Amino acid sequence: MRAAMTYAFGRIHGLGSLTWHKSEVNGRMVGNPSVSDTVAIYMTSLRRRKVRAGQTATSSRAITAASSAGHFYNDIIRDLYNYNHQPGVGDINSYTPGKRSAPKKDHEWAGGRARRLLQCTYVLAFLCLLRFDEVLKIQLEDIEFVSPICVKLTLPFRKTHQFGNVQPFYLYLFPEPLAYLCPVRALAEWLEVLEAAGVYDGYLFRKVGASDRISVDNEHMTSETFLEMFRNNLVDIRIFPAPYGTHSFRRGGCQWLYTTCRWGLRRICDWGGWSTDFSSMTIVKYLISYADDPQEKREDFMNPNRAPSVKCYTCGRSCHCI
Repeated sequence: MRAAMTYAFGRIHGLGSLTWHKSEVNGRMVGNPSVSDTVAIYMTSLRRRKVRAGQTATSSRAITAASSAGHFYNDIIRDLYNYNHQPGVGDINSYTPGKRSAPKKDHEWAGGRARRLLQCTYVLAFLCLLRFDEVLKIQLEDIEFVSPICVKLTLPFRKTHQFGNVQPFYLYLFPEPLAYLCPVRALAEWLEVLEAAGVYDGYLFRKVGASDRISVDNEHMTSETFLEMFRNNLVDIRIFPAPYGTHSFRRGGCQWLYTTCRWGLRRICDWGGWSTDFSSMTIVKYLISYADDPQEKREDFMNPNRAPSVKCYTCGRSCHCI
């Protein structure tokens, strides 16, 4: 709310971002009223009162993926993939008008087309560390199949690159055991749906109607619609959806690259297009959060007899050491 007021006073009313203060020239108050010491002190005390009342602010919980170290208790992104592709749930059916009074099953809030759209957005946001407003605005022209096993994704702009010059993402075909995270498979499935609907340009992720029809209008799915569908999808696999938001995949992908793929911080920043100036420590906030599920049981930290982890499909290791 404070950010909204700061924006309204600064941009809409043209008061800028100067601290609210009394002018030495005419004695009048000038600057942005939201950027004042009084408001800052109030916000600090407000946070303290909310913590004491048990109303702590919670950031989006990370979406987990299978770890080669075998630490994660649940593999949410794989469970979503398996559910969205199971027979009777992920089937793509031709349109048949139904009765309004006819009772629906729990999974019938979305059809096979909508579920393929969701799975493709999940994978791209997770692997490319994208915000969902960036994912939902991807155009078909931004995708290039370099080879049968490689896709090049080039975004026209990002929040941190408003004037272009965005480095492309090169995404490769994953081995069969990692099919649920494979960007080439996810894009191929969704592009096949778009081709059947006669969509060859414009936004990649279109609106999907209640009858599982793809919108032919060049309008992308909104973040609000996506969040509702994402949380419905979590309910499908019996996960309480409230802690998860549109940043959950970005946070989960960052943790997966660091923990499972063992990427360094600089490499993650280069890949995600983040600043390598670690003064703000944004990447640490993505890697470590009290809102996330624990990656390892505390009693197993120094247990030399714990069971082997999930075997890595590339190097064949199944030990817990790094």
